[in-house]
Amino acid sequence: MSKKLLSLFSGCGGMDLGFDGGFKVHKDLVNSLINPNWILETHNNQVLLSKNNFDLVFANDIVKAAKNAWVSYFGQRGISPSVFHLDSIVNLVKDSELGKFSFPSNIDIVTGGFPCQDFSVAGKRKGFNSHKSHSGDLLDKSEISENRGQLYQWMKKVIEITAPKVFIAENVKGLISLANAKSIIESDFKSIGEYGYIVFAKVLFAPDYGIPQRRERIFFIGLNKQYLRPEAVIALQQELIPARLDPFPPKTHTATATQGSLFSSLLPLKPYTTVRSVLESLNEPEQEKQDLAQMKYSKAKHCGNHQGQIEVNLDGLSPTIRSEHHGNIEYRRLSLEHGGRYIDELNKGLSERRLTVRECARIQTFPDDYEFVRESKDELQLGASSSYKLIGNAVPPFLAYHFAKRLELIWDKLFITDNLIVNQRKDLVLPKICLTSVS
Repeated sequence: MSKKLLSLFSGCGGMDLGFDGGFKVHKDLVNSLINPNWILETHNNQVLLSKNNFDLVFANDIVKAAKNAWVSYFGQRGISPSVFHLDSIVNLVKDSELGKFSFPSNIDIVTGGFPCQDFSVAGKRKGFNSHKSHSGDLLDKSEISENRGQLYQWMKKVIEITAPKVFIAENVKGLISLANAKSIIESDFKSIGEYGYIVFAKVLFAPDYGIPQRRERIFFIGLNKQYLRPEAVIALQQELIPARLDPFPPKTHTATATQGSLFSSLLPLKPYTTVRSVLESLNEPEQEKQDLAQMKYSKAKHCGNHQGQIEVNLDGLSPTIRSEHHGNIEYRRLSLEHGGRYIDELNKGLSERRLTVRECARIQTFPDDYEFVRESKDELQLGASSSYKLIGNAVPPFLAYHFAKRLELIWDKLFITDNLIVNQRKDLVLPKICLTSVS
């Protein structure tokens, strides 16, 4: 049976697409030696990923552009626009408590990348004391508990209401270096519900999973103790968690893998995917005739040694694709004057320019059929500036796909599937679970 997924802070749906599956990525992203069943079809250098066993029943965001992008794309995948709610999670929870709104029932998994601006090392680092409200406006002092840095608490309230078997929360790596923010969030998540959750936290490096950018994000995974098998409860309390029950996906790529070496035969990890691989086959913007996302790129001038003023390394990893829309978008190619390295391209008359919207989307592992720029006059219009921000804010879909496949693989090892047995556990005293972090 499919498992119901409730998505919060959904943005344009990077996490949602990963859990849905059935989209195309470059073949270098998939380690077919480890995961041969992930690939349904191969077309040139693109592979079609298999569908996953998750049914997306709820999504939300406060950004109109996010809704426009999400509804247009997921509507083409057969998901009703009514699934997406353009509203703050704070308002939705309050309406739920007043009986004016109901979250879907029988939810199996809740996902959400709660806002990261207040924890990022690139921001003001106000953490839980953000100056912004849950709707993105300047904060009214009467709404301190509803500020942007406290929105994980409202995600917690949704988890309390829906009682999923699993939740996954994502944020920037900078959260772990901001006082005791990580331990506070872990503790708060652990206390959810009558039985509580076993909570794990881990920083993942995106290239280890085939994504060609130096993206690091912390993920919190919570497992509902009410539904866990007794043997899983015991195993998950151990200092060293058995690999067969680890909820985090195993790595598939490495910086040190060498094709044909003894190392690669013993541990079949693929080399990191390069930027050049995922950008191949794209036309230059001036030559593109169909894809508006490949025609559009930031025209902001080069401004010295600041963030976003470097050229991407085609034969290595990209910097993190950030939620930017103007002068902080990295360059696909710099001029000789600004230190450009791709002399052969410059000699062909190709000019200095920043990454296009489509190039950013490919580095983030979004498929080409995701229409990120639309100049139509209907309500789903979507501009390049908005799309840059949506793409940078998203969880890379292929990274989310790793999580979905991992949970599918270990689900029955973790959870009791007989509802009668679960209901009879009301009188069961579960072993005390220690908060566990996986570093």
